[in-house]
Amino acid sequence: MDSSRTRPRAHRARRAEARFGLAAVAPAALLLVVFLIIPTLLAFGLSFTNAKLISQDAPDFVGIQNFQRLLGVEIAEVDAVTDESGALAVDEEGRTLFPSARELQAEQNPILKKSELSSWESADGSTKTYLLVGDPIFWKALLNTALFVVVVVPLQAGLALALALFVNQRMRGSNLFRTVIFIPVVTSMVVVSILWLFMYQRDGLINQVISTMIPDYEFVDWLANPQTALPSIIVMSIWQAVGFHMIIWLSGLQTIPGELYEAARLDGAGAWRRFASVTWPGLRHTAVFVLITITIAALGLFVQINVMTQGGPLDSTQTLVFHAFTAGYGKQQMGYGSAIAVVFFVLVLVISLIQRRLTREKD
Repeated sequence: MDSSRTRPRAHRARRAEARFGLAAVAPAALLLVVFLIIPTLLAFGLSFTNAKLISQDAPDFVGIQNFQRLLGVEIAEVDAVTDESGALAVDEEGRTLFPSARELQAEQNPILKKSELSSWESADGSTKTYLLVGDPIFWKALLNTALFVVVVVPLQAGLALALALFVNQRMRGSNLFRTVIFIPVVTSMVVVSILWLFMYQRDGLINQVISTMIPDYEFVDWLANPQTALPSIIVMSIWQAVGFHMIIWLSGLQTIPGELYEAARLDGAGAWRRFASVTWPGLRHTAVFVLITITIAALGLFVQINVMTQGGPLDSTQTLVFHAFTAGYGKQQMGYGSAIAVVFFVLVLVISLIQRRLTREKD
Protein backbone atom coordinates (compact mmCIF):
# COMPACT_ATOMS: atom_id res chain seq x y z
CA MET A 1 0.00 0.00 0.00
CA ASP A 2 1.25 3.48 -0.89
CA SER A 3 2.16 5.25 2.35
CA SER A 4 1.98 8.63 0.61
CA ARG A 5 -1.78 8.14 0.18
CA THR A 6 -2.52 6.75 3.64
CA ARG A 7 -0.84 9.68 5.42
CA PRO A 8 -3.17 12.43 4.07
CA ARG A 9 -6.15 10.18 4.65
CA ALA A 10 -5.18 9.64 8.29
CA HIS A 11 -4.52 13.36 8.66
CA ARG A 12 -7.98 14.20 7.29
CA ALA A 13 -9.54 11.65 9.65
CA ARG A 14 -7.83 13.24 12.64
CA ARG A 15 -8.94 16.69 11.56
CA ALA A 16 -12.53 15.50 11.13
CA GLU A 17 -12.39 13.88 14.56
CA ALA A 18 -11.02 17.09 16.08
CA ARG A 19 -13.77 19.17 14.43
CA PHE A 20 -16.41 16.77 15.73
CA GLY A 21 -14.95 16.98 19.23
CA LEU A 22 -14.96 20.79 19.15
CA ALA A 23 -18.54 20.81 17.89
CA ALA A 24 -19.60 18.47 20.70
CA VAL A 25 -17.86 20.57 23.37
CA ALA A 26 -18.98 23.95 21.99
CA PRO A 27 -22.48 24.11 23.62
CA ALA A 28 -21.14 23.28 27.08
CA ALA A 29 -18.20 25.66 26.63
CA LEU A 30 -20.55 28.45 25.53
CA LEU A 31 -22.74 27.95 28.59
CA LEU A 32 -19.67 28.01 30.87
CA VAL A 33 -18.44 31.23 29.31
CA VAL A 34 -21.83 32.97 29.44
CA PHE A 35 -22.99 31.85 32.88
CA LEU A 36 -19.71 31.35 34.76
CA ILE A 37 -16.64 33.05 33.32
CA ILE A 38 -18.24 36.34 32.21
CA PRO A 39 -20.22 36.85 35.49
CA THR A 40 -17.07 36.08 37.50
CA LEU A 41 -15.03 38.64 35.56
CA LEU A 42 -17.85 41.20 35.87
CA ALA A 43 -17.98 40.65 39.63
CA PHE A 44 -14.24 41.26 39.92
CA GLY A 45 -14.56 44.41 37.85
CA LEU A 46 -17.61 45.78 39.69
CA SER A 47 -15.99 45.18 43.09
CA PHE A 48 -13.67 48.15 42.41
CA THR A 49 -16.55 50.52 41.58
CA ASN A 50 -19.52 52.14 43.32
CA ALA A 51 -21.96 50.66 40.80
CA LYS A 52 -25.67 50.80 41.66
CA LEU A 53 -28.26 48.33 40.45
CA ILE A 54 -30.60 51.05 39.17
CA SER A 55 -28.88 54.37 38.50
CA GLN A 56 -28.59 56.80 35.61
CA ASP A 57 -25.03 57.67 36.60
CA ALA A 58 -22.11 55.64 35.31
CA PRO A 59 -20.21 53.78 38.05
CA ASP A 60 -17.02 55.40 39.31
CA PHE A 61 -13.79 53.56 40.03
CA VAL A 62 -13.19 53.58 43.81
CA GLY A 63 -10.19 51.26 44.02
CA ILE A 64 -10.09 49.06 47.10
CA GLN A 65 -12.56 51.22 49.03
CA ASN A 66 -15.20 48.46 49.09
CA PHE A 67 -12.68 45.98 50.45
CA GLN A 68 -11.48 48.45 53.07
CA ARG A 69 -15.04 48.88 54.26
CA LEU A 70 -15.62 45.14 54.19
CA LEU A 71 -12.42 43.94 55.85
CA GLY A 72 -11.36 47.01 57.84
CA VAL A 73 -10.83 46.32 61.55
CA GLU A 74 -9.76 48.77 64.25
CA ILE A 75 -9.19 48.40 68.00
CA ALA A 76 -9.95 51.47 70.12
CA GLU A 77 -9.18 51.74 73.83
CA VAL A 78 -11.02 54.41 75.83
CA ASP A 79 -10.82 55.51 79.45
CA ALA A 80 -13.78 55.39 81.78
CA VAL A 81 -15.89 58.50 82.31
CA THR A 82 -14.90 60.45 85.44
CA ASP A 83 -16.78 63.03 87.47
CA GLU A 84 -15.52 66.47 88.57
CA SER A 85 -13.57 64.95 91.44
CA GLY A 86 -11.77 62.50 89.16
CA ALA A 87 -13.64 59.45 90.46
CA LEU A 88 -15.03 56.87 88.04
CA ALA A 89 -18.62 57.60 87.06
CA VAL A 90 -21.13 54.77 87.48
CA ASP A 91 -24.71 54.21 86.38
CA GLU A 92 -27.71 53.36 88.56
CA GLU A 93 -26.66 49.71 88.71
CA GLY A 94 -23.13 50.53 89.82
CA ARG A 95 -21.44 49.79 86.50
CA THR A 96 -18.57 51.97 85.30
CA LEU A 97 -19.52 54.34 82.50
CA PHE A 98 -17.56 54.47 79.24
CA PRO A 99 -18.00 56.51 76.06
CA SER A 100 -20.04 54.49 73.57
CA ALA A 101 -18.81 53.69 70.08
CA ARG A 102 -21.43 56.08 68.74
CA GLU A 103 -20.07 58.87 70.93
CA LEU A 104 -16.57 58.14 69.69
CA GLN A 105 -17.73 58.50 66.11
CA ALA A 106 -18.91 62.02 66.87
CA GLU A 107 -15.30 63.03 67.55
CA GLN A 108 -12.61 63.63 64.97
CA ASN A 109 -10.90 60.33 65.73
CA PRO A 110 -10.50 58.50 62.43
CA ILE A 111 -11.16 55.08 63.95
CA LEU A 112 -14.56 55.92 63.79
CA LYS A 113 -16.15 55.54 60.70
CA LYS A 114 -16.76 51.98 61.83
CA SER A 115 -19.31 50.16 63.97
CA GLU A 116 -18.87 48.23 67.19
CA LEU A 117 -18.61 44.48 66.75
CA SER A 118 -17.54 43.62 70.30
CA SER A 119 -16.11 45.23 73.43
CA TRP A 120 -14.52 44.24 76.72
CA GLU A 121 -13.36 46.00 79.88
CA SER A 122 -9.94 45.81 81.50
CA ALA A 123 -9.44 43.84 84.72
CA ASP A 124 -9.39 47.00 86.87
CA GLY A 125 -12.41 48.46 85.08
CA SER A 126 -10.64 51.70 84.15
CA THR A 127 -10.52 51.19 80.37
CA LYS A 128 -12.69 49.61 77.73
CA THR A 129 -11.60 48.20 74.38
CA TYR A 130 -13.83 48.39 71.32
CA LEU A 131 -13.47 46.12 68.30
CA LEU A 132 -14.66 48.30 65.42
CA VAL A 133 -15.34 47.09 61.89
CA GLY A 134 -16.57 48.69 58.71
CA ASP A 135 -19.35 46.14 58.18
CA PRO A 136 -20.40 44.26 61.34
CA ILE A 137 -23.00 42.24 59.41
CA PHE A 138 -20.23 40.80 57.22
CA TRP A 139 -18.30 39.55 60.25
CA LYS A 140 -21.45 38.08 61.79
CA ALA A 141 -22.21 36.41 58.46
CA LEU A 142 -18.65 35.06 58.29
CA LEU A 143 -18.92 33.64 61.82
CA ASN A 144 -22.34 32.10 61.13
CA THR A 145 -21.11 30.55 57.87
CA ALA A 146 -18.03 29.11 59.59
CA LEU A 147 -20.17 27.69 62.41
CA PHE A 148 -22.58 26.18 59.89
CA VAL A 149 -19.72 24.50 58.01
CA VAL A 150 -17.97 23.22 61.15
CA VAL A 151 -21.18 21.61 62.43
CA VAL A 152 -22.78 20.41 59.19
CA VAL A 153 -19.75 18.83 57.48
CA PRO A 154 -18.89 16.18 60.12
CA LEU A 155 -22.49 15.55 61.20
CA GLN A 156 -23.89 15.18 57.71
CA ALA A 157 -20.98 13.07 56.47
CA GLY A 158 -21.07 10.83 59.55
CA LEU A 159 -24.84 10.36 59.49
CA ALA A 160 -24.79 9.62 55.76
CA LEU A 161 -22.04 7.03 56.28
CA ALA A 162 -24.00 5.35 59.09
CA LEU A 163 -27.11 5.19 56.90
CA ALA A 164 -25.08 3.81 53.99
CA LEU A 165 -23.62 1.07 56.20
CA PHE A 166 -27.13 0.18 57.35
CA VAL A 167 -28.54 0.08 53.81
CA ASN A 168 -25.56 -1.92 52.57
CA GLN A 169 -26.55 -4.82 54.81
CA ARG A 170 -29.14 -5.82 52.16
CA MET A 171 -31.81 -6.45 54.75
CA ARG A 172 -35.46 -6.71 53.95
CA GLY A 173 -36.95 -3.28 53.24
CA SER A 174 -33.59 -1.61 52.63
CA ASN A 175 -34.65 -0.41 49.17
CA LEU A 176 -37.75 1.26 50.62
CA PHE A 177 -35.65 2.85 53.36
CA ARG A 178 -33.17 4.14 50.78
CA THR A 179 -36.00 5.69 48.75
CA VAL A 180 -37.56 7.38 51.77
CA ILE A 181 -34.22 8.89 52.82
CA PHE A 182 -33.52 10.10 49.28
CA ILE A 183 -36.90 11.79 48.69
CA PRO A 184 -35.90 15.14 50.34
CA VAL A 185 -32.91 15.36 47.98
CA VAL A 186 -35.12 15.48 44.87
CA THR A 187 -37.55 17.88 46.53
CA SER A 188 -37.04 21.60 45.89
CA MET A 189 -35.16 23.32 48.71
CA VAL A 190 -37.76 26.10 48.59
CA VAL A 191 -40.55 23.59 49.21
CA VAL A 192 -38.56 21.92 52.01
CA SER A 193 -37.83 25.30 53.62
CA ILE A 194 -41.50 26.33 53.55
CA LEU A 195 -42.51 22.98 55.05
CA TRP A 196 -40.02 23.28 57.92
CA LEU A 197 -40.95 26.93 58.38
CA PHE A 198 -44.45 25.81 59.39
CA MET A 199 -43.06 22.96 61.47
CA TYR A 200 -40.82 25.34 63.45
CA GLN A 201 -43.63 27.74 64.38
CA ARG A 202 -44.76 27.99 67.98
CA ASP A 203 -47.86 25.91 67.24
CA GLY A 204 -46.04 23.77 64.66
CA LEU A 205 -45.55 20.02 64.46
CA ILE A 206 -42.17 19.94 66.23
CA ASN A 207 -43.48 21.64 69.38
CA GLN A 208 -46.57 19.44 69.31
CA VAL A 209 -44.45 16.27 69.16
CA ILE A 210 -42.11 17.43 71.94
CA SER A 211 -45.08 18.39 74.15
CA THR A 212 -46.41 14.82 73.96
CA MET A 213 -43.11 13.50 75.34
CA ILE A 214 -42.27 16.23 77.88
CA PRO A 215 -44.96 17.33 80.34
CA ASP A 216 -45.29 21.09 80.94
CA TYR A 217 -43.18 21.78 77.87
CA GLU A 218 -43.09 25.49 76.99
CA PHE A 219 -43.56 26.00 73.26
CA VAL A 220 -40.66 27.69 71.42
CA ASP A 221 -40.76 29.77 68.26
CA TRP A 222 -37.58 28.19 66.94
CA LEU A 223 -36.85 30.64 64.11
CA ALA A 224 -37.69 33.78 66.13
CA ASN A 225 -35.11 33.08 68.84
CA PRO A 226 -31.49 34.10 68.10
CA GLN A 227 -30.27 31.15 70.16
CA THR A 228 -32.21 28.51 68.22
CA ALA A 229 -32.61 29.95 64.71
CA LEU A 230 -29.27 28.82 63.26
CA PRO A 231 -29.32 25.38 64.96
CA SER A 232 -32.82 24.87 63.55
CA ILE A 233 -31.60 25.58 60.02
CA ILE A 234 -28.63 23.26 60.57
CA VAL A 235 -30.96 20.39 61.52
CA MET A 236 -33.19 20.98 58.49
CA SER A 237 -30.23 21.24 56.11
CA ILE A 238 -28.71 17.98 57.32
CA TRP A 239 -32.06 16.21 56.99
CA GLN A 240 -32.54 17.48 53.45
CA ALA A 241 -29.13 16.54 52.01
CA VAL A 242 -28.11 13.45 53.96
CA GLY A 243 -29.77 11.11 51.46
CA PHE A 244 -27.60 12.29 48.58
CA HIS A 245 -24.36 11.62 50.43
CA MET A 246 -25.74 8.32 51.71
CA ILE A 247 -25.95 7.20 48.07
CA ILE A 248 -22.38 8.38 47.43
CA TRP A 249 -21.08 6.46 50.44
CA LEU A 250 -23.10 3.44 49.35
CA SER A 251 -21.55 3.47 45.90
CA GLY A 252 -18.12 3.53 47.53
CA LEU A 253 -18.99 0.65 49.84
CA GLN A 254 -20.09 -1.50 46.92
CA THR A 255 -16.71 -1.10 45.20
CA ILE A 256 -14.85 -2.77 48.10
CA PRO A 257 -14.13 -6.44 47.23
CA GLY A 258 -15.98 -8.94 49.42
CA GLU A 259 -12.85 -11.10 49.58
CA LEU A 260 -11.24 -8.54 51.87
CA TYR A 261 -14.05 -8.93 54.42
CA GLU A 262 -13.82 -12.71 54.18
CA ALA A 263 -10.08 -12.57 54.83
CA ALA A 264 -10.63 -10.26 57.80
CA ARG A 265 -13.21 -12.64 59.28
CA LEU A 266 -10.82 -15.57 58.89
CA ASP A 267 -8.21 -13.56 60.80
CA GLY A 268 -10.72 -13.12 63.63
CA ALA A 269 -11.38 -9.41 63.07
CA GLY A 270 -14.53 -8.05 64.69
CA ALA A 271 -16.99 -5.58 63.16
CA TRP A 272 -15.06 -2.51 64.30
CA ARG A 273 -11.73 -3.94 63.18
CA ARG A 274 -13.17 -4.77 59.75
CA PHE A 275 -14.46 -1.22 59.43
CA ALA A 276 -11.13 0.35 60.45
CA SER A 277 -8.92 -1.98 58.38
CA VAL A 278 -11.06 -2.69 55.31
CA THR A 279 -14.05 -0.36 54.96
CA TRP A 280 -12.52 3.01 55.81
CA PRO A 281 -9.33 2.61 53.71
CA GLY A 282 -11.51 1.51 50.79
CA LEU A 283 -13.60 4.67 51.15
CA ARG A 284 -10.70 7.12 51.01
CA HIS A 285 -11.54 8.63 47.62
CA THR A 286 -15.25 8.64 48.40
CA ALA A 287 -14.58 10.46 51.68
CA VAL A 288 -12.61 13.18 49.89
CA PHE A 289 -15.45 13.74 47.43
CA VAL A 290 -18.12 13.79 50.15
CA LEU A 291 -16.23 16.21 52.40
CA ILE A 292 -15.47 18.65 49.58
CA THR A 293 -19.04 18.65 48.21
CA ILE A 294 -20.59 19.12 51.66
CA THR A 295 -18.17 21.94 52.47
CA ILE A 296 -18.88 23.83 49.25
CA ALA A 297 -22.64 23.39 49.65
CA ALA A 298 -22.47 24.54 53.30
CA LEU A 299 -20.46 27.64 52.41
CA GLY A 300 -23.10 28.55 49.83
CA LEU A 301 -25.99 28.49 52.32
CA PHE A 302 -28.66 30.80 50.93
CA VAL A 303 -32.09 29.37 50.06
CA GLN A 304 -32.97 28.29 53.60
CA ILE A 305 -32.03 31.71 54.96
CA ASN A 306 -33.88 33.59 52.23
CA VAL A 307 -37.09 31.63 52.73
CA MET A 308 -37.12 31.03 56.48
CA THR A 309 -35.41 33.89 58.36
CA GLN A 310 -34.19 36.63 55.98
CA GLY A 311 -30.98 36.74 58.05
CA GLY A 312 -32.74 37.35 61.37
CA PRO A 313 -33.45 37.48 64.17
CA LEU A 314 -30.77 40.02 65.11
CA ASP A 315 -28.55 38.83 62.24
CA SER A 316 -28.18 35.44 63.93
CA THR A 317 -28.63 33.62 60.60
CA GLN A 318 -26.79 35.98 58.27
CA THR A 319 -24.50 34.20 55.81
CA LEU A 320 -21.96 35.47 53.29
CA VAL A 321 -24.05 34.60 50.23
CA PHE A 322 -27.22 36.12 51.70
CA HIS A 323 -25.33 39.26 52.73
CA ALA A 324 -23.93 39.64 49.20
CA PHE A 325 -27.44 39.17 47.77
CA THR A 326 -28.93 41.71 50.17
CA ALA A 327 -26.22 44.29 49.47
CA GLY A 328 -26.39 43.87 45.70
CA TYR A 329 -30.12 43.53 45.13
CA GLY A 330 -31.81 44.63 48.35
CA LYS A 331 -29.73 47.79 48.86
CA GLN A 332 -28.82 48.04 45.14
CA GLN A 333 -25.10 48.41 45.96
CA MET A 334 -23.81 46.20 43.19
CA GLY A 335 -20.20 47.29 43.64
CA TYR A 336 -20.19 46.44 47.34
CA GLY A 337 -22.15 43.23 46.78
CA SER A 338 -19.59 42.19 44.17
CA ALA A 339 -16.78 42.83 46.66
CA ILE A 340 -18.49 40.47 49.13
CA ALA A 341 -18.82 37.88 46.34
CA VAL A 342 -15.11 38.20 45.49
CA VAL A 343 -14.11 37.70 49.13
CA PHE A 344 -16.42 34.68 49.28
CA PHE A 345 -14.85 33.29 46.09
CA VAL A 346 -11.35 33.62 47.55
CA LEU A 347 -12.48 32.03 50.81
CA VAL A 348 -13.99 29.00 49.05
CA LEU A 349 -10.90 28.65 46.86
CA VAL A 350 -8.55 28.70 49.85
CA ILE A 351 -10.64 26.17 51.79
CA SER A 352 -10.84 23.88 48.75
CA LEU A 353 -7.06 24.04 48.25
CA ILE A 354 -6.45 23.27 51.93
CA GLN A 355 -8.83 20.33 51.80
CA ARG A 356 -7.21 19.07 48.61
CA ARG A 357 -3.75 19.28 50.16
CA LEU A 358 -4.82 17.52 53.36
CA THR A 359 -6.53 14.71 51.47
CA ARG A 360 -4.10 14.27 48.58
CA GLU A 361 -2.45 10.96 47.86
CA LYS A 362 0.93 10.64 49.55
CA ASP A 363 3.83 9.00 47.72
